[in-house]
This record gives sequence, C-alpha cells and structure tokens, in this order.
Amino acid sequence: MIKLKRVYEPSEPADGARFLVERLWPRGMKKQSLDMEAWLKDVAPSDNLRRWFAHDPRKWGEFQERYFAELDTRREALLPIIEAAGSGDVTLLYSARDTEHNNAVALKKYIHSYR
Repeated sequence: MIKLKRVYEPSEPADGARFLVERLWPRGMKKQSLDMEAWLKDVAPSDNLRRWFAHDPRKWGEFQERYFAELDTRREALLPIIEAAGSGDVTLLYSARDTEHNNAVALKKYIHSYR
C-alpha cells in the first residue's frame, strides 16, 4: 500500500518505508529530524515543470501528463519505492499545502499504473 503524507506530519510505525519525493528540501525541516528511507529527488518533477505548474489546480491534468512523460524517462529512479512496496507499506512524503494537487498524488497514480 502506498500512502501520502505531508513531510511536516510526525512519522508513525504504520507509515512503513518513508520516501521524500521532492526536488527541493522542505523549508524548516532539519535532515536529521526527518525519519525516512531516502530522499528521491529524481522522482520529483523537473524545476521547469514545477515552476510552470505552481500548484495551479487548473493545470493539474496537463501537469500530470508532463510529469508522467518525465517519469517515463526515469523509471529506474522509482525502484526503491516499488521494491519497498513489494514487501510492505510505503509513504511518499511531500511538502505542498495542497493535498489533492501535488507531485506525490501524481506519483502514486503513476506507480499504480506502472505496476
């Protein structure tokens, strides 16, 4: 099972393997305070795509299409998530305030279609 959680929420045993899926380090977070398996920058949207999207819900559909095209060229970067999901729960950590229109939501959708 793949779950999503804002990086600012406390970790819980039920989270399983936790992966930060942001290109930029979350503001205000200290690296040593974040309980996670890995920071997977390469599964995050490119800087250009992230800036273009700017969390505008009107661009959500096109953002997903562009993001999925980027992920198609970086499938090997998904392996830590896919392998961890094969043996237990996984939580994708994101920093966006919008819980419905962010890269972790799109990434989860992409992974489910990939499997």
